Amino acid sequence: MIKFGPSGNDEAFYAAGNKHTEQAAKFCKSLGLDCYEYSFGRGILLSEGKAELIGQAFKESGVEISVHAPYFINFANPDDEAAQKSYNYVLNSAKFLKLMGGKRVVFHPAAQGKATRDEAVKLTKKRLEVLRDYIYLNNLEDLYFCPETMGKLAQIGTLEEIVDFCKIDKVFLPAIDFGHINAREQGSLNTVNDYKNRLEYMIVELGYERVKHFHVHFSKIMYGGKGEIKHLTFADTQYGPEFEPLAVALKQLKLEPYIVSESAGTQSADAAEMKRIYGSVDI
Repeated sequence: MIKFGPSGNDEAFYAAGNKHTEQAAKFCKSLGLDCYEYSFGRGILLSEGKAELIGQAFKESGVEISVHAPYFINFANPDDEAAQKSYNYVLNSAKFLKLMGGKRVVFHPAAQGKATRDEAVKLTKKRLEVLRDYIYLNNLEDLYFCPETMGKLAQIGTLEEIVDFCKIDKVFLPAIDFGHINAREQGSLNTVNDYKNRLEYMIVELGYERVKHFHVHFSKIMYGGKGEIKHLTFADTQYGPEFEPLAVALKQLKLEPYIVSESAGTQSADAAEMKRIYGSVDI
């Protein structure tokens, strides 16, 4: 079943008098939402007990939870000690995810740095092969690890790169941020076919069963010559992408992803709007 939800707690959550992430479960449920992404972006700053409390609240509300690993991850860093920190960021995120009862860890793969694109991609893939081994050694193979498409040209994470990384092992599931793709490609996502072409590419390369429940981030994003500048809200009329053509493409291809809104401050309302749009489109 397709799922819609916010990334973190937005302005409406706090305006309603909520303070704690445990309350986000009922908040999401009240809006008819199905999932929620907890961010460890600035590091894992909560206790195991708190993680269990959050997990219990989401279980009781029937809202699925995922996590976003810290932003410091860079598997293209030539320094092995830095790479070890990146492995630990992903693995620790996964351990806390298990305490929360979730199944998906999203992470940013790498930045190009001073290396050539080819060198950075090869090193990232090699490191992800090591990460796969760590995942199995830590008995975390029942989770999905989702490398994300990135919005800046200097970051590793084109659609093709992410799909190739996911060929390493079944524990890897693509996290496709359509706002990032649109920003990176200077406004490339406009029609149903623009989306279908990318989704069909994923299906050909990874197989329908693996792609059926892939991970999605969606928001409108301001971009410039180097790609992503900042996240916007659905109220913006200058930048895309629009969700409706994606909704049509998903229905036509019978895909049911986990869709997370990353709008700037209106995540829950925009997630609810995506769910409304999806329910209203005819194919």
